[in-house]
Amino acid sequence: MWYAQKILGHNRSAPWPVHFTSRVFNWKNIITGIDTSPGYSPGNYISAIYGEITIGNYTQIGPNVAIIADNHNVYDTREHISKDVVIGSYCWIGFGAIILPGVVLGDFTIVAAGSVVTRSFPEGYCVIGGNVAAIIKKLDTAKCKKFENEYKYVGYYTFDDYSKLMEKVRGEDDKHS
Repeated sequence: MWYAQKILGHNRSAPWPVHFTSRVFNWKNIITGIDTSPGYSPGNYISAIYGEITIGNYTQIGPNVAIIADNHNVYDTREHISKDVVIGSYCWIGFGAIILPGVVLGDFTIVAAGSVVTRSFPEGYCVIGGNVAAIIKKLDTAKCKKFENEYKYVGYYTFDDYSKLMEKVRGEDDKHS
């Protein structure tokens, strides 16, 4: 994966591993947590062209998942409407799920394979699924285990170095606005 990304140039600038069949648009608007790599699985489509996507620590994203922070205006397709997407920590996004602009998912939200998530579930601790996604099951919060890796990495960077990179990148973007 590293060779395809860094040498061949597929999603070259993203600071975390991205599978060569995945597409990550505007990684600078994607804030990701420890041990979370949007686009790591094959076929992912992660788009934060104008809006922001924030993904918490230890969240796993399956193959062919789409996370989208922007959409077209239904009355004028030349105009983009941005709504930030926030996904909590310890989440699991199943194969082929689609998360649309403006969605907020709380910690320990499991999105079933093939689901289309059009609304928020900020309380988390649940399994959601379907088209349009709805709560299938509430999780017992006492059974949900939070953990931390001994070594805290965000992609190719230590957590501290990644935080500094994002501060620098966002500072540069503010100067160009």
